[in-house]
Amino acid sequence: MFRRHRSLASERKRGIFSRGATGSTLKNELRNFHCLSHFVLSAGPLKSIPVVKHSKTTHFEIEILDAQTRRQICIVDKVTQTSTIHDVKQKFHKACPKWYPSRIGLQLERGGPFLKDYITIQSIAASSIVTLYFTDLGQQVSWITIFLAEYTGPLLIYLLFYLRIPYIYDMKESARRLRHPVVHVACFCHCIHYIRYLLETLFVHKVSAGHTPLRNLIKGCAFYWGFTSWIAYYINHPQYTPPSFGNRQVTISAINFLICEAGNHFINVVLSHPNHTGINACFPSPNYNPFTWMFFLVSCPNYTYEIGSWISFTVMTQTLPVGIFTLLMSIQMSLWAQKKHKIYLKKFSSYMHRKSAMIPFIL
Repeated sequence: MFRRHRSLASERKRGIFSRGATGSTLKNELRNFHCLSHFVLSAGPLKSIPVVKHSKTTHFEIEILDAQTRRQICIVDKVTQTSTIHDVKQKFHKACPKWYPSRIGLQLERGGPFLKDYITIQSIAASSIVTLYFTDLGQQVSWITIFLAEYTGPLLIYLLFYLRIPYIYDMKESARRLRHPVVHVACFCHCIHYIRYLLETLFVHKVSAGHTPLRNLIKGCAFYWGFTSWIAYYINHPQYTPPSFGNRQVTISAINFLICEAGNHFINVVLSHPNHTGINACFPSPNYNPFTWMFFLVSCPNYTYEIGSWISFTVMTQTLPVGIFTLLMSIQMSLWAQKKHKIYLKKFSSYMHRKSAMIPFIL
């Protein structure tokens, strides 16, 4: 009996202690929950953790071989998809400093066309390793340098002959003979022509930022400077024979020359518009300017006006050197016009209805 009562008493004590422990535990939990809720409310709204996306960038390895010996020159690595041939040339120059980007020619195959600087690696790559063939293009000069040299030379050379500097003509004969008015008109027209060329090169034409071999500069200067010397020598010679029909022939030809020069200028202004240059260009359309209406008949009216200027100059001066120069220029420009006309036919077939390349209804 005594043991049983003792055990019951101990069980009651345990129950009392367990109830007290449970109550204190609940109080602690409530206190902790209250503190946690205050902390969450004071912290502000929860922000979502941004998910980091790992983009997979494909890199190419460019193997550059010599186009003649097929010997490996260098390997350009870590080239991205959006990299261009120009970027590859820059890295090639860093690997081989003696090769400047302007004289580096890269080909997909030996004997093939040189890749343009704007072409992306992704467009020519068949695998992660791309093989290109290198050709040294030689000493290069910019296109604007070529144009300025070709046009500045004739302007100065003609003026030297017009001023009749010593050691060109006989000074006694030059002083004895009076100049015909056509000599002064010819000098004025010749200077107007090349001054227009220079100003358009600087302010109108969008000259390519590329380069060309130095030999093209030599050939262009030899052609323009040589013919200008020949033309100027005959027109400014003391024994120069005036045109057969006199001032009437000179006046009509000079007016036609100035008209063609104005037409050529306005056509070049239209062609320099952003809508008519670049890959997404559209065919030039005539506007309110009557000189641009030539686009209705031909696809290259700038060449039409150019030939018209030189034909007028030939008739005005009536000299053989000018006639030969005009003939050669006409042949060259007709080839350029036909080449451009074929390109226009492919790109703008709907606009080329009944159009000629350079001469209306003929060529």
